[in-house]
Amino acid sequence: MLLKIHPETPGQRQVQKVVEMLQHGGVIIFPTDTVYGLGCDVFNHKATERVARLKGINIEKANFSFICHSLSQLTDYAKHVNNQTFKLMKQHLPGPYTFILEASSNVPRIFRNRKKTIGIRIPDNRIILEIVRELGNAVLTTSIHNEDVVLDYMTDPELIYEQYKNLVDAVIHGGYGNNIPSTVIDCTGQVPKVMRQGIGQVDF
Repeated sequence: MLLKIHPETPGQRQVQKVVEMLQHGGVIIFPTDTVYGLGCDVFNHKATERVARLKGINIEKANFSFICHSLSQLTDYAKHVNNQTFKLMKQHLPGPYTFILEASSNVPRIFRNRKKTIGIRIPDNRIILEIVRELGNAVLTTSIHNEDVVLDYMTDPELIYEQYKNLVDAVIHGGYGNNIPSTVIDCTGQVPKVMRQGIGQVDF
C-alpha cells in the first residue's frame, strides 16, 4: 500500500490506519527529516525480525534506533540521562540527530546489545511523530538504502514503493526524502562524541 499523508497536516484517519498496522505487527516505510526509514512497533518481536531480514542483518548485532515523539518519552527507553546530555538533546531535538544512550530495562531484550545502548531519534517530521504519539510507544527505525552504487539512499517514495511494495505493509508518501542520514552522537561516555557526521551540525 502506498499511503499519501500530508507532511504539514497529517490526516487523523490516515495516521490511525498506520497505527493499527503497527499494532498488528505491520512493517512500514516512512519519511523522517533525513532519509526514509523502515520500521515497526518496537515491542513486536516478529515485526522486528521481519525488519532485520529485509535489511539482511543479524538482529542481535543491528544498530536500530527508536523514534520517540518527544523528550518526555525518553525515560521509557533510556536511563541515567544526565543534565548535560538532556540539555544537548533539548537544544537539537526535534532534528536530524541520533543520540546513543544507555538502554533502560524497558527496552526489549533483543535490542540490548553487548554495550546495552540504544539510539534515540526525535525527527523533525510531523508524520512519524504523530504516528508514534498515537501508537503510544516508540517505533523502530533503520534507513532505507539504495541499490545504486552512487546514491546511498532512496529519496523518491514512489520508487521506494516499487521496490518494497511486496515486502512491507505500507509505504508512506510524505514527499521526497533527504539523501544524507542523521548525525550520530554517543552520550554514554564522559563527554558527547560524534560517531557519524550527517546532516545535523553539532557545536559543543
